Amino acid sequence: MTAPRPMRNFGLEVFFSEWEFKAKHHMTASDMESLAVPDLLAMASPQDREAYKNLWLGYTQTWGLPELRAEIASTYESMSDDNILCLAGAGEGLYMVAKTLLTKDDHAIVPTPNYQSAETVPLSVCEVTGLPMRQGNMKGGWAIDLDALRDAIRPNTKLLSLNFPHNPTGMLIPKADLEPLVEICREHDIWILSDEVYRGVELDPNDRLPQIADIYEKGISLNVMSKAYGLPGLRIGWIASQNKALLEQIERYKHYLSICNSAPSEHLALIALKARDQILGRNHALLKRNITALEQLFADSPGLIDWTRPLGGCVAFPRFTGPEGGEAFCRTLLEESGVLLLPSSIYGSDLGETPKDHFRIGFGRDKVFEDGLSAMRKHFEHHYSSYRA
Repeated sequence: MTAPRPMRNFGLEVFFSEWEFKAKHHMTASDMESLAVPDLLAMASPQDREAYKNLWLGYTQTWGLPELRAEIASTYESMSDDNILCLAGAGEGLYMVAKTLLTKDDHAIVPTPNYQSAETVPLSVCEVTGLPMRQGNMKGGWAIDLDALRDAIRPNTKLLSLNFPHNPTGMLIPKADLEPLVEICREHDIWILSDEVYRGVELDPNDRLPQIADIYEKGISLNVMSKAYGLPGLRIGWIASQNKALLEQIERYKHYLSICNSAPSEHLALIALKARDQILGRNHALLKRNITALEQLFADSPGLIDWTRPLGGCVAFPRFTGPEGGEAFCRTLLEESGVLLLPSSIYGSDLGETPKDHFRIGFGRDKVFEDGLSAMRKHFEHHYSSYRA
């Protein structure tokens, strides 16, 4: 048995701490366009606006505002409010689930590439196996191999950590594969932690998957107001599960972390969830417009970008196929044109090799995306006008 590893620096956040608010064009944002408080309050009922205006700024309930938990539960098929635990963002959930569910004698499986904390936190507790995602001509360009998942399972495997729609690739597992995946985990008594933070902004709503907490007795659904709803400043997330004993265990762990959520944030999240059809409808229209413009740029720059349209979320992970390689491309684009992308090295994994020359690009913002796309087009015309595949 390999000893647990100390948690390494969070590469993405270290990179963002230097560049996110310094770069002129933030073209790798992983969230949808945000709302201002007045815009969100305009969507509220008079009663909810008045409640927010007269809010008492004391401690809140550790489990979360009861009305908020009930509204979150209504976004599931079979959850009630006591199946919901509110969090300070989604990262707290990834951390707490790993720390409460796993022991040093356990084993976890995490697909790669991934959002780093999905692997780094479990690795601080137990052994973890990477499950490399396949690239090919399938819909969305990426896939999880169920046979490889079966091969990765050990007698002590306790957790499979998933993320659909996926960050950074935008991949969605086909609906036909979801039931067999759950059956594999059921057969081996494995928990599934499903990061579903982009659910609701699939490019084609027909690709939307059921939430794992609804369909699997050992499923843990993770969600947040940050990504699909475009409200990361609220720092409100949650987990949902049929297993109330697990939720109680995680709630006890929360006492050592955030303890409780911000009262204003909870009330604003409640307003947003009540207006979710309006917010998600706006965001879906923005995605469709932006991805069409992005595809046009790539089509106008033949031989530079290997691209398959993602299926969901507002990020993608194309491959730079130009002359200098992906790392140099991202660096030059930032230094000369002020456009921030995430090179694939930021997704370096302890679990295996990360695909080279890829970069994460975000297309969920409004004016920021338009300006950044224009800067990218000028950069391509200046540097690659004579280059063809």
